[in-house]
Amino acid sequence: MEKLLKGLIKFREHDFEIHKELFRQLSKSQNPHTLFIGCSDSRLVPNLITQTLPGELFMVRNIANIVPPYRESQEYLATTSAIEYAVNVLEVQNIIVCGHSNCGGCKALYASGEALSAIPHTRKWLELAGRVKETVLSQVTAEDAAKREWMTEQANVVEQLKHLLTYSFIREKYAQRRLAINGWYYMIETGEVYIYNKESQEFELAN
Repeated sequence: MEKLLKGLIKFREHDFEIHKELFRQLSKSQNPHTLFIGCSDSRLVPNLITQTLPGELFMVRNIANIVPPYRESQEYLATTSAIEYAVNVLEVQNIIVCGHSNCGGCKALYASGEALSAIPHTRKWLELAGRVKETVLSQVTAEDAAKREWMTEQANVVEQLKHLLTYSFIREKYAQRRLAINGWYYMIETGEVYIYNKESQEFELAN
């Protein structure tokens, strides 16, 4: 906690002063250009890897950067409502789904029921990526753990892009070219980001 408190003071005395005018403008409203859907993993820092300032990214973060398919519900839908707000109220121009290497959520897809017994809500959440697991297991053996890992992480990004298009308001804007949708894969160990090419159906290094 002491480290966090020192960070607050350093921010106020240094970083805030550098961007004081920006924060003054942001105090009244926000106009982000991009909805960034990423994993909750502490190693993924959206503003850092995109070099964006406060006010540019509207962020949704959850385990394994999952987008639940659209559905009407009286439940409390955190991710769904955030997507709805970003697109229909803030009118973002871009949506990015960003996965990453060494994703614990993707790895948990292959864990036993016993291993997940202590985290029942996480286990339920990961059911939304069940199709990803099926697809990967049809293409790679369980013995090739490394290949299975990165294939799962990348296939999961592609699956969530499909889920986005179950939202009628996203599908409409996307068809009208008023909204761009992209899938990214971030390599923690190299700092590289690979972007999904819908035509080749492959992830290509951003350069």
